[in-house]
Amino acid sequence: MFSGSIPALVTPFAADGAFAEDAYRELVEWQITEGSAGLVPVGTTGEAATLTADEHFYAVRVCVEQTNRRVPVLAGAGSNDTRVAIANVHAAKAAGADAALMVPPYYNRPSQEGIFRHFEAIAHETPLPIVLYNVPGRTVTDIQPATMVRIVKAFPDVFIGVKDATGSLGRATEQRLGCGPDFVQLSGNDETALAFNAMGGVGCISVTANVAPRLCAEFQAAWAAGDHGTALALHDRLYPLHVAMFTDASPGPVKYALGKIKPDWPLHLRLPMTEPNDASRAAVDAAMATAGL
Repeated sequence: MFSGSIPALVTPFAADGAFAEDAYRELVEWQITEGSAGLVPVGTTGEAATLTADEHFYAVRVCVEQTNRRVPVLAGAGSNDTRVAIANVHAAKAAGADAALMVPPYYNRPSQEGIFRHFEAIAHETPLPIVLYNVPGRTVTDIQPATMVRIVKAFPDVFIGVKDATGSLGRATEQRLGCGPDFVQLSGNDETALAFNAMGGVGCISVTANVAPRLCAEFQAAWAAGDHGTALALHDRLYPLHVAMFTDASPGPVKYALGKIKPDWPLHLRLPMTEPNDASRAAVDAAMATAGL
């Protein structure tokens, strides 16, 4: 269901903090026109942590409506409360999402057994397929490869893939060998997406694709076609931008960059997220020039 360049969409906010629906619809339309292969609304880059539950799933519904089934929608739906996570996946289904993206429980730091039991409970209740999202740098909870294999083997029709943001490239091999070749592995880190694909990945859930959707789509398409020289050249062209996206707290830099391309869009941040600092802005400016944006 998922492969190629899949942007983790920013969420546009007006100056007063309100969800800017018109701009969001324009963002979705632009992403599809530029070649993105799927969309992830209200994930980390979409500032999901600052949204109410009603706002969260309204944004998913808007994304689904605007997409109109042209590409699949993978909705952020995780929680550190198992009961809330189950409710979230039902809400994602009601909003029209094709699948749910779910982190392991954060903050409460369960054991590997607790992680398995969390996803086991969700598996018994979910109306949607689930892509696991392993991002220990944010959750402080790591789905170890053996636990991931255990989850997938127990519920192969539910857990269809992973967004791997561990930064450990060897995991792509461990997870493929344990979960099988049909288990979809998507990089959660733009800067290592080339190497991740070489290790068995099939795409990237991308921050940079918010700003350079066509280049990111062309990069993934070149790799999939076996044109590794073109893929490497595009990787090199985009690499400074990948790095610049995290020179200050995300999504500050990516919203700043997107604002330079779409200056009429309301791309304010909700506290506690703040505008990127001067050094970050300079890095973004230089990287956009390198990328030809």
